[in-house]
Amino acid sequence: MQIFENTEIAFRHRSDEELKKAGILFKFMEFPLLVKTAGIIAKMGIRLNLPVRWIVKPTIFNHFCGGESLEESRQLVDFLGKFKVRSVLDYAAENQESEQEIQSVINEIIRTMDFAATNPAVAFSVFKPSALAPVKVLARASSSELSANTPEIEKFRNNIKTLCQAAFERGIPVMIDAEESHYQDIVDKVANEMMALYNKDKAIVFNTVQMYRHDRLDFLRECLSESGQKKYHLGLKIVRGAYIDQERSRAIKMGYPSPVYPDKRSTDDAFNSAISLCIKNIDHTSIFAGTHNEESMLLMMDKMKEYGLKKNDPRIFASQLYGMSDHISFNMAHESYNVAKYLPYGPVRYLLPYLIRRVEENKSVTGQAGRELHFINLEIERRNRLRKSGLHSNIPN
Repeated sequence: MQIFENTEIAFRHRSDEELKKAGILFKFMEFPLLVKTAGIIAKMGIRLNLPVRWIVKPTIFNHFCGGESLEESRQLVDFLGKFKVRSVLDYAAENQESEQEIQSVINEIIRTMDFAATNPAVAFSVFKPSALAPVKVLARASSSELSANTPEIEKFRNNIKTLCQAAFERGIPVMIDAEESHYQDIVDKVANEMMALYNKDKAIVFNTVQMYRHDRLDFLRECLSESGQKKYHLGLKIVRGAYIDQERSRAIKMGYPSPVYPDKRSTDDAFNSAISLCIKNIDHTSIFAGTHNEESMLLMMDKMKEYGLKKNDPRIFASQLYGMSDHISFNMAHESYNVAKYLPYGPVRYLLPYLIRRVEENKSVTGQAGRELHFINLEIERRNRLRKSGLHSNIPN
């Protein structure tokens, strides 16, 4: 993993003060009880509409998010672009209910596409399907309780089509994010319809596949077959998954088999198999590999080399969340691979569900917080050695 061990490249965009703050944040995440308590308080704040902005924004919000508005995020997009790291602008609204709220989200996402069309530092736009229709409607359609041709689902389909058409007209790829499994089926159905419509020449629309689900490799093979038969380019965002606790809890509560693998190794194997399968079919597939796993990124690089693909092949992107795994993102970008940081923005109240997921996935049980701390501490030690040697000019301000 030598490519990921250069902390000077990984953190040259971070000042000493920023590194120290990041270290404190990830140290906090090493304590599961604190993380659980903070999550409960944050969720209570969402339900009761409590004023939590004053504590959230200067801490986890600033570390993991681009800003509260597109205007706030622009400076960070340009800054990351200086290091060959592009951005995925994500207006992080989800679980919208009223038509007015949904239309407001659509308008804002189109604004991000307009900005992306004029700024090469933005690689993709993205949206959550649950921002375009009430979750209960998506769940009923996915369970066949509600026909896919009812007015409610037609509105959902038309909302997605509006965004995909806007992306197509601007030449900006758009990713349809994943949801929990009990309302993912209707999302997959509409996403495939949009790819067949807009991906004739290249991948503009991307669907998201969460590989912690034990049915997703078969689903992926079906998508490859369908796209080949219908002659369109398959766009796939491949991730491990973000709702593992919710999936397992709901399965127990509702009395059905869990849709996710029972262990991390199985998920890792499925993710790596998906990457290998897509690169094998790269002639009509584009992938966006979202992961903080070094082994998976090394596998992807090895597969690209095996198939004679250039490091900057436009059909292959690696991505990590903003505020995480800089040792992967910035070192890969330095080596000329296509890299994009996932950059959510929006009002703090919209970002709270996203931020809770980030904190929970970084807790020590997963080992992510420990890895982040390891590389941060290595860079702090490196800078301290430079100071002792009198080489202050090599340290970021």
